[in-house]
Amino acid sequence: MKRRDLLSNGCIIERDGKKHTVVYCPATNLATTVPRHNEINSFTGKNVCRDLGIEIIKIR
Repeated sequence: MKRRDLLSNGCIIERDGKKHTVVYCPATNLATTVPRHNEINSFTGKNVCRDLGIEIIKIR
């Protein structure tokens, strides 16, 4: 999963840090941190989707 997949799913970037980015989902009013990598591994991606309360994004 890529970070842009979260953004295309309705989430917005709240703030960028040095190692992590805080992503906010306005539909569920939940936020979580996402590591700043080009590609997020499938285990972390599933947990990020669960934390944001959105359906799990298909991994390519």
